[in-house]
Amino acid sequence: MQKILILDYGSQYTQLIARKIRELQAYCEIHPHDWLAENINAFAPSGIILSGGPNSAMAAGAPAIQPAVFSAGVPVLGLCYGMQVMALALGGEVEVATHHEYGQATVHADHTASLFAGLPQEPLPVLMSHGDRVLRPPAGFTIIAKSDSSPVAAMADETRRLYGLQFHPETAHTLHGREILERFVRGICQVKATWTMSNFVTRETEVIRRRVGDEGVLLGLSGGVDSAVVAALLHHAIGEQLHCVLVDHGLMRAGEADEVKTVFEDHFGVNLTIINAADKFFSALRGVEDPEEKRRHIGRLFVEEFEAQARKFSDTVRWLAQGTIYPDVVESAGDGAGKAVIKSHHNVGGLPERLNLKLLEPLRNLFKDEVRQLGLTLSLPERLVQRHPFPGPGLAVRVLGEVTPERAEIARQADAVYMEELETTTLYATVSQAFAVLLPVRSVGVMGDDRTYDNVVALRAVTTDDFMTADWARLPDDFLARVSSRIINTVAGVNRVVYDISSKPPATVEWE
Repeated sequence: MQKILILDYGSQYTQLIARKIRELQAYCEIHPHDWLAENINAFAPSGIILSGGPNSAMAAGAPAIQPAVFSAGVPVLGLCYGMQVMALALGGEVEVATHHEYGQATVHADHTASLFAGLPQEPLPVLMSHGDRVLRPPAGFTIIAKSDSSPVAAMADETRRLYGLQFHPETAHTLHGREILERFVRGICQVKATWTMSNFVTRETEVIRRRVGDEGVLLGLSGGVDSAVVAALLHHAIGEQLHCVLVDHGLMRAGEADEVKTVFEDHFGVNLTIINAADKFFSALRGVEDPEEKRRHIGRLFVEEFEAQARKFSDTVRWLAQGTIYPDVVESAGDGAGKAVIKSHHNVGGLPERLNLKLLEPLRNLFKDEVRQLGLTLSLPERLVQRHPFPGPGLAVRVLGEVTPERAEIARQADAVYMEELETTTLYATVSQAFAVLLPVRSVGVMGDDRTYDNVVALRAVTTDDFMTADWARLPDDFLARVSSRIINTVAGVNRVVYDISSKPPATVEWE
């Protein structure tokens, strides 16, 4: 299979590069900039992209390029820091710029160059984010774009098929960025558009059948998109060898367990066991307020429940399937380039050895939008496939402070009202994620002639392309007023509703 290798130097935009390449129906993977030469050769890329990064190329010990990148004999595209270290490695000159370029800029491109051929002739708006700049390109390179502050905003050696861009074509702020990447991937690297979900189903089905053989697979269904799509894919591949378990911990969305049963057991005929473990989870969470401690307790109990269930199938089950997706892998592993682990994902890193099960992660190389496309390809209901993300610990991290059955039910009911109104008004599809949060505060109110001292619910809705950054959704005032009124009048114990207008960064999408 043709594929693009992305070597990561720690840029916040690296996942965006991969997503843009995938949108071109070309397969790609992200690996650390110091990936071993034998790994690069074994991967056999059709082209290599060097990401940006936070370092100065001029600093002592700054990440460099290993010779295997050039000896691979395939086209190479350096972006921002990737261009600077390419220039240094090949004998060019890089300096610390006296005038840094951060944000929107304009470049004047040579439209005879292959990266810019066919683009509109006017100056190109781009996103710049750099402190160093290439002062002189290496021998064999020509300057193919300039900006007011960058004498070499882009460079190319068409003979050796080596290219550098000082700006970021992967971001929405660079006009025609997609087309520039397409010229590299499709035109220069000659990668065909074969990365489709239909092809993925065919290939992955063969892989699953070959790996699993006649052994059984255990999968935890959560009600979320990832686990649902894994279940559909595995059922398509191995049928009754799949055993699904839904642990109802009392922290799911309203009606979620019933919906999972209807879709997978009643419609698809999947072997499904539903375990009511709410009492165990609430008991473990009693008195716990720290969000990381909540996650640890919930993760531990999940493992215990799966371990107990696996023992029941000990004669046939040899695999545990998980809904790990590519951002989970990248965020949990870091990148070896000085970029911090963003957050720990409970489904990355293998299993406790006592489970004695092999790990099966068929979505491990997919982004979220690809997972949704795969779900539709496998005939899952669109409502389930397009459902907003839901945290692994469920409502436990949307009930701030101690989680009790009563407080979880308040959050669940408030969220159900919010979701119903979003879906009724067709606003649901216009936001990337929305939910209700029960705050650990109470406020004074008046209902009828009586004074109340009840709970506060916060509503959250964001728009985003990648969840690395997000903006708060500008929902209509009359809509928010209607949701607030319904929650206060129908959810017992709530007398105040607020709306979160924080963006990411500095806030995060979830509150915990």
